[in-house]
Amino acid sequence: MFVRLSIAVAALSLLNCAALAQGAKPTDPQIAHIAYTAGVIDINAAKQAEEKASNKEVKAFAKDMARDHEAVNKQALHLVKKLKVTPEDNDTSKALSKQATDKLAELGKLKGAAYDKAYIDNEVAYHKAVNTALETQLIPSASNPELKSLLQTGLKIFQGHQQHAEHVAAGLK
Repeated sequence: MFVRLSIAVAALSLLNCAALAQGAKPTDPQIAHIAYTAGVIDINAAKQAEEKASNKEVKAFAKDMARDHEAVNKQALHLVKKLKVTPEDNDTSKALSKQATDKLAELGKLKGAAYDKAYIDNEVAYHKAVNTALETQLIPSASNPELKSLLQTGLKIFQGHQQHAEHVAAGLK
């Protein structure tokens, strides 16, 4: 429970603080980079879980996460090329990447059922945090209608991921 709460609070804090530090809402190039980075983070976590998880339902969940996030990131890359927008690295995407690296290292030390539970708990918390950030900051801040639409589509997919992760987590208790 503590891990789940700490990850959610940390991710939301990073998103909120970075936006406040910039003194304004994030720009479309920054939003594109944050969203892409969030996808890459979950792809990397999923790939680790595909290798380390011992529970078949956890492995299947991880495979779904890798597939879905790779597809959304592919759409995002296509859109930024079409719009001739260069995603802009920013404090939020940097902080998310650093936090994810630390979390993967922490998870990497676990094995068996302990790994399965920690990975799924992290996925629940991570998707809650990302979904909240999409709803409250990224979607409202996006000015380009196509970017906003892609974020809204991503939100629906990621809400489904959160529900799926919660279902898997309930089965591990």
